[in-house]
Amino acid sequence: MDSGGPKTDSRWLALIVLCAGMLMIVLDQTIVNVALPAIEEDLKFGQAGLAWVVNAYLIAYGGLLLLAGRLGDLIGHKKVFLIGLGVFTVASLLCGVSFSSEMLIVARFVQGAGGALATSVTLGMVVTMFPEPAEQRRAIGVFSFVAAAGASIGLLLGGVLTDAMSWHWIFFVNIPIGIIAAVAAVRLVPDSVGLGLREGADVLGALLIVAAVMLGVYTIVKAEHYGFGSLHTLGLGFVALALLVGFVLRQRTASKPLLPLRVFRSRNVTGANLVQIAMVAGMFGVFFLGTLYMQLVLSYTPLQIGLAFMPVAGAIAVFSVSLSARLNTRFGERNMLIVGLTFMLVGMLVFTQVPVGGSYFTDILPAVAPLGIGLGLSFPALMTLAMSGAAHDEAGLASGLVNTTAQVGGALGLAVLATTSTSYTSGLLASGVDRLEALTSGFHLAFWISAGLVAVALALAVFVLRQVSVARDDAQPVLVH
Repeated sequence: MDSGGPKTDSRWLALIVLCAGMLMIVLDQTIVNVALPAIEEDLKFGQAGLAWVVNAYLIAYGGLLLLAGRLGDLIGHKKVFLIGLGVFTVASLLCGVSFSSEMLIVARFVQGAGGALATSVTLGMVVTMFPEPAEQRRAIGVFSFVAAAGASIGLLLGGVLTDAMSWHWIFFVNIPIGIIAAVAAVRLVPDSVGLGLREGADVLGALLIVAAVMLGVYTIVKAEHYGFGSLHTLGLGFVALALLVGFVLRQRTASKPLLPLRVFRSRNVTGANLVQIAMVAGMFGVFFLGTLYMQLVLSYTPLQIGLAFMPVAGAIAVFSVSLSARLNTRFGERNMLIVGLTFMLVGMLVFTQVPVGGSYFTDILPAVAPLGIGLGLSFPALMTLAMSGAAHDEAGLASGLVNTTAQVGGALGLAVLATTSTSYTSGLLASGVDRLEALTSGFHLAFWISAGLVAVALALAVFVLRQVSVARDDAQPVLVH
């Protein structure tokens, strides 16, 4: 590969464009949470309806990621990225001008679909633009910073925009960013020739996987309301599982499968996605319930909560952007993932000890600092391992898969932890325990479960994953195991 200056510069500019589009979409997943009380008051939402502002987005986003990633392999990653940006930007405008609860929920569903199209192919584009090992590690470090730090940045930005202006601007801010990113992507992001729809035009398979994941995500997010042992949850969960089994059977027999099952023969691809489900489930639980602890127990404002999590973003920036490439080159992705997960586990264990009258510098900062270091070390290594078994023409599929497992892990973690915490707190309140003590005890239980999930991820990393090979040839520009 020619490594001339102008070509290299254009690729790094293209990476910035891809990450800008990715950041806009990642921010949106947490920025909305801060504005929910204002949205509820303005659009006269009921308590049950308000949850659909988040759920509508999650169901569309999680349900379409895998299909969108494969679509990128078939018709071209750049085309799918641009379509996704366009849909997301237009939907953001519709969200911002929504005058009723129904309009906002529909617009959020469309916004989730656009987000899935754009983000599903981003990681695949990154690894194909940077096939050389050292450059790829640096590029994945930048991508990982955006993916991992976006949540905490969204909390801060959501607090600023909601307090200073109105909830409408959490959506309007996406419009100029989306337009600029799309124009820049047309000029800077290299195009790719897809395999053609005939190589994966499995309509039945597409319907089965979208229905399975959407119904699965819906079942998980509603389990907090109905309970995990309810007929509603168990029944819909069984249907979602049956659809997933049907999809797998279809892929085994289809002449042009949507998802070639050979991708799962790679121990690292399968293992890394399992690690991510457990890790993200634990991480999302800490972010969500940590936010509630600061709000309900410590009486922090939205802006204060955003600032409290900023050390996480700072640590991720230092380790994922500045150090991860060198550390992964020297010690190997698997080893650095193990170190990162250990840091995350330490941070979560500290969270299990936060008191009712907690202080930021003595109780919260010692928890979020190792959490940020752990995320900064873990995400770049995990992304490399998850993509390590993907051939060039399956990069979009592998990228969509790793995004899908992140969403499923996040939804599952939130549902399990929020339900467990709420149930335990309600039991303590019924027995006469002080409200703040009961809330804190409920959060402690959830933080212990989060730590357990990360411990599971750590065990999988130790016993399942293997260090990737950096051997390459022209036909395999992605890391191959």
